[in-house]
Amino acid sequence: MNVYSFTAIRGVQAGRAYYVAMVPLKTLERLFQFSEGELPPQLRAQRELNKARVPGIARYLTTNAGQYVLSALAATVDGVMRFEPADGHRSAGNLIVDMNATILINDGQHRRAGIIEALKERPHLGEETIAVTLFPDEGLARSQQMFVDLNQHGVKPSRSLRLFYDSRNQAAGLSRAVIDAIPLFRDLTDLTRACVSSGSRKLFAFGNIHSATATLVEEAGLDASEDNPRPAVEFWTHVIAAMHEWRLVGEGRLTAAELRQDRVHAHGVAMEAMAIAGARMMVERPIEWPESLQGLASIDWSRSNARLWEGRALVGGRINRSRTSVLLTAEVIHSALRKEPKKAN
Repeated sequence: MNVYSFTAIRGVQAGRAYYVAMVPLKTLERLFQFSEGELPPQLRAQRELNKARVPGIARYLTTNAGQYVLSALAATVDGVMRFEPADGHRSAGNLIVDMNATILINDGQHRRAGIIEALKERPHLGEETIAVTLFPDEGLARSQQMFVDLNQHGVKPSRSLRLFYDSRNQAAGLSRAVIDAIPLFRDLTDLTRACVSSGSRKLFAFGNIHSATATLVEEAGLDASEDNPRPAVEFWTHVIAAMHEWRLVGEGRLTAAELRQDRVHAHGVAMEAMAIAGARMMVERPIEWPESLQGLASIDWSRSNARLWEGRALVGGRINRSRTSVLLTAEVIHSALRKEPKKAN
């Protein structure tokens, strides 16, 4: 009998044996199938392949060929297989699978497709391996339930946390450096959540500072990086100098929750709008822009000021984070900053 042999580890879940095999990437297309036919959902055990996701995975692999990480695939084996323990071991050995068996991907079809695409550009990656968790096939109903069980508890990490941990993202590196260099940001930034919760003692979310800083650098044409954060640090330092209530939170004389409840400037929409308006001032007034930023203190940031903020930062009295709201809020701020700058004391 013609067979495939995989180095594998045997385990047991819910009284059923399963196996984790190390499989060369170059064999994925040939060995592991994915039902890509136009079957109705009741006859499939997997979501449809979203081909738009495949190039991104392939690009990740080819760009980070020396650093990539891939989680295990999951597949079911419809056919004859047996496990042969290695000498002196009960759970480690070889998994023998009949070549006539169908090995069907249940979870990870986008990774499989991305790997296949990446190998066209970097064929040497084919000698490297990926873990595949193999289950005996027990019919369509069991395979469908496996798909649900494998996916229902997965939670995508917040944008803030993904950015904070991403060492390859140069813009995120700059944001980390800015936060580290400014005590108020360092003490009051939530590094793990996309948005700060209403009762949090933190005033900023990493994602908000990152978006605002990236916008500032792009629109003002700043030469700022993780190794040289000074231009961005200087901007935010001047902003903080004009934001009396931010400083009160830093001093413990006002809570972040109170500020979020009452003021527009305690939300990400205002922070990004400040970056847009500030970048314009840097272009318009290359020398006097720091003095111009003092105009931030003259703005009535009260959420109760519906005449100023409704339809801009607020929609129906609630903070709105849309791109349109950011731009409209930036216009209000820019108008205040364009007034004749006050001279610093």
